[in-house]
Amino acid sequence: MNWLHELFQKSPEIALFFSIAAGYYIGKIKFGKFQLGGVAGSLLVAVLVSQVGVEIDNGVKSVMFALFIYAVGYESGPDFFRSLGKQSIKEIILAAVLAITGLLTVVVLAKWFDLDKGLAAGVAAGALTQSAIIGTAGDAIAKLGLAPAEVTRLQGNVAIGYAVTYVFGSFGAILVCVNLLPKFMGRTIKEDALKAENALQTGVRVYGPGQEAAAPDLVGRIFKLPANTTDTVQVLEHATEIPLTIERVKRGKQIMEPTPDMPLQADDIVLVVGRRSAIVAVAGRLGKELQEEDGMELTMQKRDVVITNKTLDKRTFGDIREAVAKDVRHGVYVSQISRQGKALPLEPETLLMLGDVVTVFGAENDVKRIVEQAGHAIVPSAKTDFVYMGAGLVVGLLVGMLTAKIGSIPLTLGSGGGALLSGLLFGWFRSRRQSFGYMPSGAVQILKDLGLAAFVVVVGISSGLQAVQTVESQGLKILIIGVVVTILPLILTMLFGRYVLRYNNTAIFAGALSGTRSANPAFGEVLDKAENTVPTVPFAITYALANVFLTLLGPLVVAFV
Repeated sequence: MNWLHELFQKSPEIALFFSIAAGYYIGKIKFGKFQLGGVAGSLLVAVLVSQVGVEIDNGVKSVMFALFIYAVGYESGPDFFRSLGKQSIKEIILAAVLAITGLLTVVVLAKWFDLDKGLAAGVAAGALTQSAIIGTAGDAIAKLGLAPAEVTRLQGNVAIGYAVTYVFGSFGAILVCVNLLPKFMGRTIKEDALKAENALQTGVRVYGPGQEAAAPDLVGRIFKLPANTTDTVQVLEHATEIPLTIERVKRGKQIMEPTPDMPLQADDIVLVVGRRSAIVAVAGRLGKELQEEDGMELTMQKRDVVITNKTLDKRTFGDIREAVAKDVRHGVYVSQISRQGKALPLEPETLLMLGDVVTVFGAENDVKRIVEQAGHAIVPSAKTDFVYMGAGLVVGLLVGMLTAKIGSIPLTLGSGGGALLSGLLFGWFRSRRQSFGYMPSGAVQILKDLGLAAFVVVVGISSGLQAVQTVESQGLKILIIGVVVTILPLILTMLFGRYVLRYNNTAIFAGALSGTRSANPAFGEVLDKAENTVPTVPFAITYALANVFLTLLGPLVVAFV
């Protein structure tokens, strides 16, 4: 193994990317119905890689985790702030239950197996994956009035207990939140994530990536008018309650631009665009449908328009449609209205507000005309606004450095909590003012995937060798205690959440449960299974609370053991 050790010493980034690649490959393998997943697989491979001796700067872990958690917050900001209020009480209680059951489990096992204060606090820090406990427990030990040598020994034991139990602390949370919880609930995370997303869409049918309606609502069709045609363009366009648009007329070999008062003649060929229901209703007057016709090709445009015109604020869709002149809205069709990423019913009584996004469909000039009236168009781009993203990360990391004290106990959000809070705020603000701060969904996804995978691998490589060596020298006792401290509080909290708090959606419950443990790898795997952002809001709430509740366990373990 010397050659491998030398290779990883020369290029530790090889160890990083090898662990990710091999971990995600292993994570795809199914053992019956069980599947590790890429995050757990990467952690397992990283522990194995650590045995040959490799060091990766902890700065890599901090940067990657900041990118991951900021991207999660940025994507979920609009949902998070909309969900705050009385409906968050369940997440607050759930986070408290996990902290209390975690404390009781550590104290009981420490007394049962005669662990000293240092080892007990280390087990709490590692098995509950809350590194801040190391600091708060160390400070509490220093204030016990013990001899300096004893203080040093106990503080060293905190690090030992942490190193032995941290790896399974991360791995075990994945097992419970991603594998055990869906079996317990009887439904998969993905099933309930889709169910919750559909509920949030207020009954509007929303298509996923690569999906579209087999019979789309907006269509274009070519007709050869019958011999008895006497209509003008305007009369035919308003032959039904739902208007349609004649975009082009071909008479003989001449292509003509239609005007409202243009009389239509027998055998004219017309390109008709509009809602399917309108075209079907008037099809009898349109004559024979043609598959294609030279000169009748027309490229239509779909644009997302952000409403910034204050005269449109807090008015119904129907009211706006009636108030806008017919020549302004001619040829333009609204296919969707959304607010902060959620589709609204396309009904006359739907109330529009500044910042809402209206998706319009029509010819280029028609769409341009309506954009000028309503606000500004969101032009699709593959580029990220790094000014906005960088500012968000700087603000988040600065907030994470702030410290408040309860007595002698320092409390801080840390870089992770600060980046998450900043991501939530910046994502929410971007949803309200969409002229800047753009980050493509693909860019958000790569930040989440790579950031989490790299973070987990660095944790495994940093802690794996020391954990294995400690187990070899001290036996399996501490490791087994750590397994119980990892699993038991999660299971008790899961039962409490299901039967007392009445969680009935697997995806929402999985997000909340992973947050109560600040279990970032588990949450990453939950997101991967959900394939949408539904678990993020409950996770963000319980995660923020867990950073406070679990940090307080350090001095409490020292006091009670």
